[in-house]
Amino acid sequence: MTTLALVSGDDDRPARIEDVHELATALPGVVVGGDDEHPAYEIGGKAFVFFRPPRKDAVDPETGQRYTDVVAFHVESEADKQALVRDESTPFFTTPHWNGYRAVLLLARDAGRLSRSELAEIVQDAWLARAPKRQVAAWRAARQP
Repeated sequence: MTTLALVSGDDDRPARIEDVHELATALPGVVVGGDDEHPAYEIGGKAFVFFRPPRKDAVDPETGQRYTDVVAFHVESEADKQALVRDESTPFFTTPHWNGYRAVLLLARDAGRLSRSELAEIVQDAWLARAPKRQVAAWRAARQP
């Protein structure tokens, strides 16, 4: 994972789901698709973060009700995915439906378990994993001191 965080004055505060939109749209070339309830953030025609509608593969184990607030974040590799979902200190998870797909899931209600800077890193890494190589190179070069 890359640490070229999108910084602000309150990076240590708990993340809010509204931060996803702010962080994703601050990255170059991002197109917002989907709808108001389930937006998708895309780069080069590829979604890197998106809000999922309820699905039968993501249910509350206590109530059996489908989660209504799942956000998917693309990751660079299966190793990155496993590191995030196996780390019990993070709110990320996966379901069998996502086997073989390089993404982790987050319940919007759990966003506050991350700091804003941690969320910024996840969003940024998702963008870096999906953006065209030339765009990534230019973005990184612009951030060199």
